Amino acid sequence: MVWRGLETRDAVRCAELERVLFPGESPWPEQAFREEFAARSTIYVGCEIDGLLVGYAGLGIAGPLRDPEFEVHTVGVDPGFQGRGLGRGLMDVLLAEADRFGGPVFLEVRTDNAPAIGLYESLGFERIGVRRGYYQPSGADAYTMRRAGVGN
Repeated sequence: MVWRGLETRDAVRCAELERVLFPGESPWPEQAFREEFAARSTIYVGCEIDGLLVGYAGLGIAGPLRDPEFEVHTVGVDPGFQGRGLGRGLMDVLLAEADRFGGPVFLEVRTDNAPAIGLYESLGFERIGVRRGYYQPSGADAYTMRRAGVGN
């Protein structure tokens, strides 16, 4: 298992996984991943097993680094590799980056995604609101969740 930063060449595989993981929504296309990887205000990490990218996650940084906020943009794990702790590992890497600066971390998660909600709660996230019809085109609702920054 190899944990590493994502590169432009990974955009194809990430988009492929998005289509598998989020078929009833608007999965990110390859170009969206390329733009996210190139942005100076994002951190993207992945997990490779036997040379195959099987998981990815991204974190956006908003505000000045002396008082930042962070937002988890996406997390995905190949269905054939789910249940092995890869999602937690990806989140651990992202949260360690956020903890370097101490700001809170926000995310949205489908209200019917119990495994993801359980993971996020185990990492210290709390539900702070509901976004009705957040996911499109399905219209599924999302919880907004927040994890306080280190020292907050």
